[in-house]
Amino acid sequence: MWWQRKKTVLVPSRQKVEVKSESWVKCQGCGANLYEKRLQENLWVCPRCQFHHRLTAFQRIAITLDENSFKERDATMQSGDPLSFSAVKAYPDKVREDQEKTGLLDAVVSGEGTVGGCQAEFVVVDSRFMMGSMGSVVGEKVVRAAERAQVNHVPLVIFSASGGGARMYEGMFSLMQMAKTSAAVGRLAEAGVPYVSVLTDPTMAGVAASFAFLGDFMVAEPGALIGFTGPRVIEQTIRAKLPAGFQRSEFLLKKGALDQVLTRREIRPFLSRLLSLF
Repeated sequence: MWWQRKKTVLVPSRQKVEVKSESWVKCQGCGANLYEKRLQENLWVCPRCQFHHRLTAFQRIAITLDENSFKERDATMQSGDPLSFSAVKAYPDKVREDQEKTGLLDAVVSGEGTVGGCQAEFVVVDSRFMMGSMGSVVGEKVVRAAERAQVNHVPLVIFSASGGGARMYEGMFSLMQMAKTSAAVGRLAEAGVPYVSVLTDPTMAGVAASFAFLGDFMVAEPGALIGFTGPRVIEQTIRAKLPAGFQRSEFLLKKGALDQVLTRREIRPFLSRLLSLF
């Protein structure tokens, strides 16, 4: 039997230890290979470079809300196909693929729960589902959550994570959601009910141009890409180099567009303190 040398450890060539690929995750910030369990314990924040990896909707709920306090609403709502859209692939087929990939029926999970014992309505956008783009279901879930918050007089908290803007497969039905959600948030403000908008990576396009930027309290995670049009498109349009860190949360904080930039571990205590005031 011959041996293969790996660093200082001798391993028999026919007895290689198989390490499951899901046990290790490559950091998207610094490129380091991280033990998945350790990354999870650190709330999916790289312990080396502090890069905040994107979370699924239910991961976000699990690390933010009180245990077993979340009650999902409108869980069976699904997108229709109003335009019978069909290009390379029909819209219903694309929706079905993302449903199988994510286990969600659309890009938003909504419902009520508590943080630090304080009741609130929650909406969480999941960027894995068609990049968190806003279709009729996303808009309707946001509006219904805002209406429940208004009726029950409890705060509304929305975690935005959308790089897709309005969902082109639904045409004007999707674009209407920008005005629809903005109006619902406006009615919430008139009723004196607070709305906390938490911007995560990415929050772009139609979502950024509607409900995401209308919060009474505007907070974001470090390094989150936030804006309407992406920086590459802007540079190509204006033919000029953009400032370093342009459209990142720290840049927006300096310009007064945000109230605070909070690490992921700080968001739950912040919400607990803030909601307790109401």
